[in-house]
Amino acid sequence: MIRLMRIVSLLPSATEMLLALTGRVDHPRAELVGRSHECDFPAGASLARLPALTTARTNFQSSAQIDAEVRAALASGQSLYTLDTDRLKALKPDLILTQDLCQVCSIDLDTVRRVAAELSPTPRILSFNPWTIEGVFDDALRLGREIDMERESLALVSGGGGWRERMDRAAELAPAFAPRPVAVFLEWTDPLFIAGHWTPQLIERAGADHPLNATVPDESAGAAEGPAGLSQRKAGKSITIPASAIAAVQPEFVFIAPCGLSLEQALSETDLLAQRSRDQAPPASTAALRSADSQDWWSSLPAVRAAHARTGPGVYVIDGNHMFNRPGPRLVDAFEFLAAVINDRPDRLPADFPFTRWTVA
Repeated sequence: MIRLMRIVSLLPSATEMLLALTGRVDHPRAELVGRSHECDFPAGASLARLPALTTARTNFQSSAQIDAEVRAALASGQSLYTLDTDRLKALKPDLILTQDLCQVCSIDLDTVRRVAAELSPTPRILSFNPWTIEGVFDDALRLGREIDMERESLALVSGGGGWRERMDRAAELAPAFAPRPVAVFLEWTDPLFIAGHWTPQLIERAGADHPLNATVPDESAGAAEGPAGLSQRKAGKSITIPASAIAAVQPEFVFIAPCGLSLEQALSETDLLAQRSRDQAPPASTAALRSADSQDWWSSLPAVRAAHARTGPGVYVIDGNHMFNRPGPRLVDAFEFLAAVINDRPDRLPADFPFTRWTVA
């Protein structure tokens, strides 16, 4: 007889993976008994009734304010989150799901290890640290093995209609030998952070170039070209860039999905970004009024000047908190979105994908 496993997830993407495997929080073999304050999907999975074991020390007011608070906390060695250790101990989990990918995204691994060491029996810790979409798929398989649902995880990732098949179908929208447009993906707007980890990989597979943080082949992977080779390429971490770098590459596509923000918040931050660019533009002389050089950097981008169609070149604002920032199942939806937009296939947009096309006010 298989013993019921009690699981605490301190990572939203891990919660999504777990529920993709089990279908419910009270699965008879693997029961989710506690969660992080950000674990909110799937909406109908009764997550709200589970105890939230973490809280954030920051409260969003603006991108610049959050960036300042994050930098101050990291400089002082202070965590950005609190963990209800007493409640965690009372839940007596057999398995804790957490991460060691990002100090900013959720509770840190060292804190989880310290608390786990105080429990008897000591729970196992499964920590996730994916850099690529393949790493995300591997995490799902690791989780499946950990909870004795390996067959189900294999079906989820590689079975008919599974994640890999959906990725392959979406990738077919990108023509093999056509010129590739330039894309810029921003994970923060003040300061400007260009996306890293799995996101540039997804953009390139969808048919565009992401020159400000392009993927490079793994060591010993050769050129890592073609459909198989793409799985052996990865980008670096998210990095800050100057506005002049974006203006220099003249992107036809700009995707804005600030980490942890809703679609409404992301849209507001995009409006502020455009306004800052206008406010910071140098005064134009009479001669300069006839020159494109007198424009603010934002207005100079082909993506900003593009026609306002459903797909195709333009500026796209996305609920990054749910669709790109979490390395979980919905990255497949995110890739389908990119492939549809970049290749001008509105008929292939995922249903109810949370995005809007930004237009000049």
